[in-house]
Amino acid sequence: MGFWAQYGLFWAQMLTLLLLVIAIGVVVARARGRGRRGGSWQFESLNEAAQSQENALAEQIMDAKSWKARCKQQAAAEKARGKSTTQPPHTFVLSFTGDLRATAVAALREEISVVIGVARPAEDEVLLVLESPGGLVTAYGLAAAQLVRLRDAGIRLTVAVDTVAASGGYMMAAVADHVVAAPFAVVGSIGVVAQLPNVHRLLQRHEIDIELHTAGQYKRTLTMLGENTEEGREKFRAQLNETHDLFKDFLRQHRPALDLTVVATGEYWFGQQALALNLVDELATSDAWIHQRLAARRFVRVQKRPPQTLWHRMRASAQAAVAGLTAEFFDAVRHKAEDPRERM
Repeated sequence: MGFWAQYGLFWAQMLTLLLLVIAIGVVVARARGRGRRGGSWQFESLNEAAQSQENALAEQIMDAKSWKARCKQQAAAEKARGKSTTQPPHTFVLSFTGDLRATAVAALREEISVVIGVARPAEDEVLLVLESPGGLVTAYGLAAAQLVRLRDAGIRLTVAVDTVAASGGYMMAAVADHVVAAPFAVVGSIGVVAQLPNVHRLLQRHEIDIELHTAGQYKRTLTMLGENTEEGREKFRAQLNETHDLFKDFLRQHRPALDLTVVATGEYWFGQQALALNLVDELATSDAWIHQRLAARRFVRVQKRPPQTLWHRMRASAQAAVAGLTAEFFDAVRHKAEDPRERM
């Protein structure tokens, strides 16, 4: 056998071995992940985390005497809390980062169930750190309904928006007793939008026929492949308007002070403008809101973590990579198109 034939056989064997190892690793990871399909829970005391971070910095900058006095003061305070017979009020901190399908609602519904089971309605509260540009009506309707459960249980709800709560995201925020937004957070976009391509003329040009059969006059109003009619378009627009009316009715119920003739136009506003329009109640970041209350309340972050199998990690990495590339592409397009004077 010649040199190159042996060389090729060697690398073929190495490739086969590598694929076999990968296959075995996937099988093992899936087998281990079956017991964790329900995910895991994480509970974190934000008070303890903040104190630990502050102490780490204080130890670096204080002289020995001041550092010793600080430790003594904290020990006394901890001892006093241990002797107290009353439980301090709790703020349970939840997070929701929304995508088109509001997939984070799967964890949110379980987190809310846990909180309702332990919270004291007269004393405890929930802070939801919400970031979402909106998405599917049904998905965000469900997410908002989960937050209504807190209100129905008598638990005060505050929503904090650091960057964006628009469309379905604002529908969720509107459920809260109190809405906090950063000065330049994007809020509003109270409207409904739908679009779809139609390639009927392209198919006609290539002599391709599409047959669509329905039972019910409005079973299919618009189609991507067939020829759309003006009657179908009118019905589709009517359905959008009906959905918009439901959105506005929901806001009337939860934020009656809103002037919907002004804000339900599909426009969005920055936090400072949103405050003047009663879309939000306070200007602050979520960090500032929490820090101002750390001395008076116990803050506990409640998080349902998704399953950490190999498959989930690979899928999450792929989704993050696609989302990052997509965001970079649209940022590049936007920066080329916008007025340079408006850049920040």
